[in-house]
Amino acid sequence: MDMGSKNMYNKPIGVIGAGSFGLAVANLLAENNSVLLYARNIEVVEAINKNKSWDKYNIHSNVCAINDIQELAEKCEIIFPVVPSANFREMIKTLSPFLHPYHILIHATKGLDLNLPAGCSLSDMKVLERHHIKTMSEVITDESVVVRVGCLAGPNLAGEIAKGLPAATVVASHFNEVIQIGQQLLRSDRFQVYGNPDLTGIELCGVLKNIIAIASGALSGLGLGENARSLLISRGMVEMIYLGRAMGGKTESFIGLAGIGDLVATSHSTLSRNFTVGRRLAEGESLQDILGDMQEVAEGVNTIKICKKIAESFKIRAPITEILHRVLFEGLTMEEAVQYLMKYPLNVDVDFM
Repeated sequence: MDMGSKNMYNKPIGVIGAGSFGLAVANLLAENNSVLLYARNIEVVEAINKNKSWDKYNIHSNVCAINDIQELAEKCEIIFPVVPSANFREMIKTLSPFLHPYHILIHATKGLDLNLPAGCSLSDMKVLERHHIKTMSEVITDESVVVRVGCLAGPNLAGEIAKGLPAATVVASHFNEVIQIGQQLLRSDRFQVYGNPDLTGIELCGVLKNIIAIASGALSGLGLGENARSLLISRGMVEMIYLGRAMGGKTESFIGLAGIGDLVATSHSTLSRNFTVGRRLAEGESLQDILGDMQEVAEGVNTIKICKKIAESFKIRAPITEILHRVLFEGLTMEEAVQYLMKYPLNVDVDFM
């Protein structure tokens, strides 16, 4: 590979998933390279190739959509999977027969995968151990021969990236080569890319901030103001660090761009799906109705289920996660939840350094 030239790869770069962020990643990559975008829905493939647009997003002329995952694996050495966590393992299993050790996968999925004993559900488990919870990079290495794996995380609201507004992201990997390739492929005048070797920590940043984004949306729905949101973000940060460290992440990752940076962006963004879930819950809608008419998955709902069990299993204080679980699944109102959190006894501000 010629690492020096702008259009550095003679092979196209692959993207799997045509959701809003998959399209944003494809467009960023297309500024420097040709891109093959895999979409399951043939209607999406045809619309992208014919109109260079889909779902209010304009698509770069260097993007070609396909419906054949084998073709994507055979033509692309570097692949960015961007699909919801609920479909991620199934997608990797489908892709796996066509993958080789020379492939590089950099995913951009902010969710967790449960790897429970056969026939067990989350509620059946008295205690979750670390091997029961998989990050997406662990799913890739579980299900395929790929070794060089990375992830993309940061304050990357797809709608803003689509408008060409300035942004930055973090590429994390155990392999410096993967970080360098991610930076070369994605970096532009308006998109900065940082590197981080703490793959687990950076993945967990993207996962855990979704919980706090739901709570932030609830504060908006209740009209509780910016002082309350600042309290939520700072206490949410502490909670993310406790949960993240229990699962193998480093504190430093959480106080960087993928942690506090992404947390601030999604806690203030009416564009965020998780924020929207929280706001609509606070306005009195049921979770079932909210999820029923959302076009794309709000990963935070599933994350709250898993992280409540993690907090219990690892004996961690996670009051925001616990109280949101009661709102989502146990009938507590958002007003009651906020009153409970305001009375929660905390005497120390920063206790994780």
